Amino acid sequence: MTTSPERREPKMYTSKDALSGAQAAPVPPSAGYPNDAAKAVAAEAQVPVLLEYWYVVRRWRWVIAGIILAALVIGALLTMLMTPMYTASARLEIARAERNVAPIEGVERAEFYSSPEFYQTQYNLLRARSLAERVARELRLSRDEQFRAAVGLQVEPAEGLLAANRDAAVVGALLANIAVKPVQNSSLVDVSFTSADPTVSAKIANAWAEQFVEASIARRFEATADAREFLETRLNDLRGRLETSERELIDYAEQAGIVTIDTTEVDGRTTNRRTLASSDLQALNEELARATAERMAAQSQAANAGASDTQAVTASITAPLRQRRAELSAEYDRMMVQFEPSYPPAQALREQIEALDQSIAREEGRIRSNQSAALNAQYRAALAREQQLSGRVSQLRAQFNAQQRAGIENNIIQREVDTNRELYNSLLQRYKEIGVAGVGANNIAIVDEAEVPGGPSQPNLMFNLGLALLAGIIVAGATTLALNQIDEGVRTPAEVPIKLSVPLLGSVPAQQREDLISEIDDVKSELSEAYLSILSSLSFSTNHGLPKSVMVTSTRAAEGKSTSSLALATMIARSDRSVLLIDADMRKASLHEFLGLSNTVGLSNYLAGDEDLRPLVQRTPVKGMSLLTAGPKPPSAAELLSGERFPQLLGQVLREFQHVVIDGPPILGLADAPLLSRQVEGCIFVIQARGVPVRGARHSLARLQIANANVLGAILTKLERTDAAYGYGYGYGYGYGHNDEEAAGQEGQSRSAL
Repeated sequence: MTTSPERREPKMYTSKDALSGAQAAPVPPSAGYPNDAAKAVAAEAQVPVLLEYWYVVRRWRWVIAGIILAALVIGALLTMLMTPMYTASARLEIARAERNVAPIEGVERAEFYSSPEFYQTQYNLLRARSLAERVARELRLSRDEQFRAAVGLQVEPAEGLLAANRDAAVVGALLANIAVKPVQNSSLVDVSFTSADPTVSAKIANAWAEQFVEASIARRFEATADAREFLETRLNDLRGRLETSERELIDYAEQAGIVTIDTTEVDGRTTNRRTLASSDLQALNEELARATAERMAAQSQAANAGASDTQAVTASITAPLRQRRAELSAEYDRMMVQFEPSYPPAQALREQIEALDQSIAREEGRIRSNQSAALNAQYRAALAREQQLSGRVSQLRAQFNAQQRAGIENNIIQREVDTNRELYNSLLQRYKEIGVAGVGANNIAIVDEAEVPGGPSQPNLMFNLGLALLAGIIVAGATTLALNQIDEGVRTPAEVPIKLSVPLLGSVPAQQREDLISEIDDVKSELSEAYLSILSSLSFSTNHGLPKSVMVTSTRAAEGKSTSSLALATMIARSDRSVLLIDADMRKASLHEFLGLSNTVGLSNYLAGDEDLRPLVQRTPVKGMSLLTAGPKPPSAAELLSGERFPQLLGQVLREFQHVVIDGPPILGLADAPLLSRQVEGCIFVIQARGVPVRGARHSLARLQIANANVLGAILTKLERTDAAYGYGYGYGYGYGHNDEEAAGQEGQSRSAL
C-alpha cells in the first residue's frame, strides 16, 4: 500500500494526545450530553429578542426598503391624482340648559344637561339624517348643479330617476362630507363640510349650523306642547278617580260603623287612624290593668294573712306582757344559780312565766283572726271589680276586632285615595311649572360663521406620505416575519442543539473563493481556523481523545460534507498524525477532484473483490494524508457496503493509519450512510446554514439513531457573517492581518494541543 514516506509508525492514541494537554480530558457537556443539557447550554447562547429582531431586519433590509419605497411612491402618485377638496367650518356653542327665566324645571330633567350623555346626544343630532334633510330642503340642493358637481353627483339627474332617490342621494352626499369635531375642554363644536367647491362648502356649513339651531328650538316647542296635552288628559282622569275613591271611603266607614277620631299623614299618605272603639278599648284596658294589680296585691296579703301587719299590732299590744315575762325569766335564772328547781320561790316564778306565755298566745290568736277577716273581704271586693272590667274589655275587644277586619278594606280604599291625591297634586304642580317655564332660552348659538376657504384642505401630501410610510412599515414587517418563518433551515449555531438535540462541534463561515484547497492549506484563513476549532471540540467527544474512525455525512448533497472531510483530515495530518481519507460516496465522488488525483480505481474495486489494497491508496499533496477514492461507480453501492468487505477494509487501514476519515454519502433517500455508520467509531453530521429544512435534518438523524450510530456532533457550514453575529462569531483570522508573530504562535499552540 502506498503511503506518505513522512508517516510515522502507527501507535495507539492515548489520553496524552488529547487537545487540552497532557492529562486525560473529561468529557465536556458539548460532546454527547443529553438533550436537556444541550438545550440548557444552547439557551445560554441565546441573544436578546430585540437584538434577534435587529438581525432579522438586517437580513431582509433590501426587501423592507423596497416595500417602504414602493409605498411612498404609491402614496405620492395617489396624492397627485386626487381632486383638491375645500373645507369650511362653522363654530357652535352648545351650553347646558340651566338659564331659565324662572327657577322651575322644564320638560327635560336638569340632570340630563349635566350628564356626559348630553354632549354625545348633541353630536349625534348634528350628524342626524333628519338635519341633512332639513338642509337639503332649505337650500333646494336636489336641483343645485353647483352642489352636485362639488360633491361628485351627476350634474343632470336622469329623467326617469325618482324624486325620492334624488333626495336620498343628496342626503347621503351631505352626511358623507359633513364632520363634527368638538373643541377639547369647552362647549364649542366645529361643523365642517368638505367639497370640491369652496363656496359650496361655506354655504353648506352655515346652513347646517342654522338648521341645527332651528331644529333644537322646534323640538323644545313640540316637547312642551305634547307634555301639556298629555298632562291635561291625565289630570282630568285623576280628578274623577280621586272624587270616586273619597266617596267610597266615607260610605264604607259609615256602613262598618268606623268612627275616626284622629288621623296622621306623612308625605300625603295616611299612616295612622284612631277610631272611637280603639280609644275606649285603650281606656278600659288601662283600668283593667290597675284592677288586676290591686286584686293581686289583696290576694297576696290574704294568702300571707297579713303577717307583717299582724306582727306589728301584736307586738304593740303584748309588749307589757313580754316585758314582764323577760323580768321574771331573768329573776328565775338568778335563782337557779343558787337553788334547785324544786325550791318553792323558784317554782312560783316558773308558774308565773307559764301564765304570761298563755296570755301572750291568746292575745296573738285574737289579733290574727280579726286581721284575716278584713283582708279576705278586701280581696273579694278587688276580684269582683276585676271580673267586671274584664268582661267589658272582652266586649270592646270583639267590637274592635270586627272593626279591624273591616278596616282592611277601609285601608285599601284609603290607600287608593292617597295615591290618587298624590298623583293629582304632582301632575297639577308639573302642569303649572311647564306653563310658567315655557320653552325658555335656547342653549345653542352660532359663534363663528363659515368663511369661504382660501386653499384646499385635501390632499395633504405630508399626511398621505406619513400614512404610506406607516402602511409600508406594516406590510414590510408582516412580509419580513412571513419570510423569516418560511425559512425552515437552521439559521444560527444556537439552534442546532435546540432543534436537532445534538451537540454543536463548530460552525464554518461561507467562502467566496472557489479554491477551497488553498483556503484549507492557508493556516491564516477563516476556513482553516474554523476546522481547527472543530477538531479541538471533536477531540473531547470521547474519553480517549480524537476518534480513530469517523464518518462525515449530511442530509443531502452540496451541504459541505466533502469539504469538511477533507479539511478535518488535513488538520489531523498537520498534527503529525497519519490519516487516511476515504471517499465512500460512490454515487457521486468528489474528493479526487479537490486533490487533483485519479479515480480509475478505488473503494468500489476493493469492495467488489480486489484483494490488494495498496495500489488503491494514493498519496496526496498534504503530508501525512492518503486518499482512497470512490473508484468506478458500481451498479448498487448499498449492496457493496452491506457485505463483509468494508469492515475488513476498516480493520486493515486502522492498523496502518492512526486515523480514518470517511466522506460518507448523504442520508436522505439512501441506505449507504446508515450502513457505514455502524462500522465507524462516530459520525459527524454536517448541516448547511439556511439549507435543508429542520424536519429533513431530524429525519436523517432519526435514521442514524435507528442504525445505532454514535453521532458525535454537528457542523454548521456556509454560515454568513450576519448569522454569526447572533452570538457565534469566532473572529476568524484574529490577529493574522496585524501581527504575523502572534498568528504563528497561535498555530503552534493549536498543533501542540492536538
